[in-house]
Amino acid sequence: MKNWKKLALIIGGIVVLLAIVGFTVQQTRKGVVTVQTGKVVREGLTSVVTASGEIKPKVYVNIGANAFAKVTHLYVKEGDRVKKGQMLATLDNIQSASDVAAGEAALNVSRTDAVASDAAVNTAAAELNQAEAEFERAKLDYDRAKSLYDSQLIAKADFDTKKAAFGTAQAQLGQAKAKLAQSKAQLDSSQVRIKQNAAALRRVSDVLSKTEYQAPFDGVITNLPVREGETVVVGIQNSPGSTLMTIADTSVITAEVKVDETDIVNVQIGQTAEVSIDAIPKKKFNGIVTEIGRNAVLRSTGVSTAQTTSSGQEAKDFKVVVALQDPPPDLLPGLSATARITTATRSSALAIPIQALTIRQRGELEPEKKGKAQAAQTAPPDPHTKEELQGVFVLKNKKDAVFVPVTTGISGTTDIEVTNGLKEGDEIVTGSYKVLRTLRNGASVKVDNTAGAKKEEES
Repeated sequence: MKNWKKLALIIGGIVVLLAIVGFTVQQTRKGVVTVQTGKVVREGLTSVVTASGEIKPKVYVNIGANAFAKVTHLYVKEGDRVKKGQMLATLDNIQSASDVAAGEAALNVSRTDAVASDAAVNTAAAELNQAEAEFERAKLDYDRAKSLYDSQLIAKADFDTKKAAFGTAQAQLGQAKAKLAQSKAQLDSSQVRIKQNAAALRRVSDVLSKTEYQAPFDGVITNLPVREGETVVVGIQNSPGSTLMTIADTSVITAEVKVDETDIVNVQIGQTAEVSIDAIPKKKFNGIVTEIGRNAVLRSTGVSTAQTTSSGQEAKDFKVVVALQDPPPDLLPGLSATARITTATRSSALAIPIQALTIRQRGELEPEKKGKAQAAQTAPPDPHTKEELQGVFVLKNKKDAVFVPVTTGISGTTDIEVTNGLKEGDEIVTGSYKVLRTLRNGASVKVDNTAGAKKEEES
């Protein structure tokens, strides 16, 4: 046999052998899934709720118009610091000031009348005392004259004189009593008139006071939408009135943010927060949660659910107030802010990547028992098999992925705490997402973590 024929036979044999080996390897690896893995480790975890909102003072007041009038004086400008009781603005008050002056005059007149009535009562009381004394004297003279006349010791003319004097004294006594009663009635009327005029004066004084505005507390004028000469109106029913200015107490500055309804259950008063302000991008401010809203607010309208009758499934938020510690004095209300509220911390938590978690139905995990396949086709579906379990795939014998149900705790940025089901050092399947979505319990796998390393380098 020639050499070239021998060489051809040898090459052909090698090719056939390689084909057989390749076919065998292919059949061996059939059904093997390539996965990425990671270790269960202990690390510090911090659970954070992020919410956006705006900077607001803790206490602020919108001073609205209490009368329909023209602004005559503005004693402050926007940005001024004011003290409690400081005059801020006045409205046109010519008519109300005149009404107050007339009311004061009427009150003074009624008080003078009351003094005169009181003097008349005293005079009437003195006259009554005099009439009573005259009546007693006339009665004694009459009784004495009647006794003497009955004994025929005096003339009838003398008796008639004493009798007439007694009648006159009796009439004068009745007149004095009536005059005293009249004087007392006039005094009562004067006192009632004093109360009436005092009430009228309080009313017109209140109207006058509503044309003058004073600072209710120490603060800063943060909004001044009116100018001198403009006419302001008072609000009626659903129509809001004019706002003269806004005063804010800048001693306590807060970030009022809206927290999603799914996160609000983790937020509590007293938790710490880190606040960033868009206008001051390179600085963070520490804060504490001081207030949590008890009514949800519709995200689209900002209206509380307690004020709407609709029952839609619209997304809702809850108001959370974070008090800033050591805010800068020039911080302006209304600036956009973002708060990162720390809701929980773990110093040494058993943690896994969040993407490693997956969901499987219990029926997908239970192996099919022999002899019951035909019965399962005719029996009604067992709802127990539809129960969803949360878990991870743990690598067994470095080649099999076994689903293990787990119980989770707090979540960090990329990792989540596992409280039951795993132990430190377990190797779990972390990717890819497509593989985790379709991976079956007990499937054979091949570990390839190079893809994940390349993505990290690229990012």
